[in-house]
Amino acid sequence: MAQPKPTYEIATIEGDGIGPEVCRASVSVLERACGTGLLAFQDLPGGADHYVRTGDVLPDETYQACRRADAILHGAAGMPGVTYPDGTEVGNDLHLRLRFRLDLYANVRPIRLYQGDFSPLKSREAGSIDYVIIRENTEGLYASRGGGVVLRGELATDTLVITRRGTERIARFAFDLARKRSGAPRDGRKRVTVCDKANILRSYAFFRSVCDEVHADYPDIEIDYAYVDAITVHMVKRPDFYDVIVAENMFGDIISDLGAATVGGLGIAPSAEIGDDFGLFQGAHGSAPDIAGTDTASPLATILSGAFMLRWIGERHEDPRMLEGAARVERAVETTLAQRKFIPRDLGGTASCTEVTRAVCDNLK
Repeated sequence: MAQPKPTYEIATIEGDGIGPEVCRASVSVLERACGTGLLAFQDLPGGADHYVRTGDVLPDETYQACRRADAILHGAAGMPGVTYPDGTEVGNDLHLRLRFRLDLYANVRPIRLYQGDFSPLKSREAGSIDYVIIRENTEGLYASRGGGVVLRGELATDTLVITRRGTERIARFAFDLARKRSGAPRDGRKRVTVCDKANILRSYAFFRSVCDEVHADYPDIEIDYAYVDAITVHMVKRPDFYDVIVAENMFGDIISDLGAATVGGLGIAPSAEIGDDFGLFQGAHGSAPDIAGTDTASPLATILSGAFMLRWIGERHEDPRMLEGAARVERAVETTLAQRKFIPRDLGGTASCTEVTRAVCDNLK
């Protein structure tokens, strides 16, 4: 473990669309929560708009600053129509490049229901949905990005890649996380669910078998299995059963958004991309350019991602100041939502981005 620092450097990439608004909201909350001087935010260029202006989605100066920083806070990236010649989106390439170059192999998506009426599922109470999806972030089908084949306009192929090393480390990440948590809301049991399609494809059968091997080192954690098609039903019908879910890259991407929908949507869904040495934190939502600049975006996903960032830094550096800052931000968000006065529009309220941010800051007291 690294030692606590007097100041932590945070590489901040606001990005596109609503990215600057929600990123600045998060920064204001984090600075208030941690006090003066503990966090130093460095604004850095990058994203689709930057690509349009310069031809570069991730400038080298930004990449090098991210390598030097203690963590990376990102707003959002991507703009309609800004694509590469092959049709893929430029904006996504920002964090994809950081993901692969910094080896951010674990995508972490907490799914938590803060208020029962935020969920489209009937008869759900606050806290009855509380699990984390761990998505392998550097392999799977997305490893083919930029390497697929389109043959004479008649045939297209991409390759699914699963390795023992990649699966072992993401499985171990999931089991380690389950040990730290309190178990599933339904029964309190610490459980890792392996999501795959092992009944059809050898690659997923291999993924499952390696997860089984890793599980042997965690006899205190229950292991569970679910095919990806079936889990989409279970996440709706019995979401309180889940504690930690681990999945291949594409499957994890898809079920993460489904999970977010069950607790209110992407606007309240934090996320992190974590490796052994680096961590990137951003809301799970996109850049929403249609509402950019209108002060109507919800800042909660990015604020909660910022709290996640504080906790990650605090654990790495054994720094109680950062851990307490994370807890304060999360409590302030919970209090703001419970007060029902400043609810963002995506959760059925009328509060602006500015009003929600101000309410969270006030509740830090």
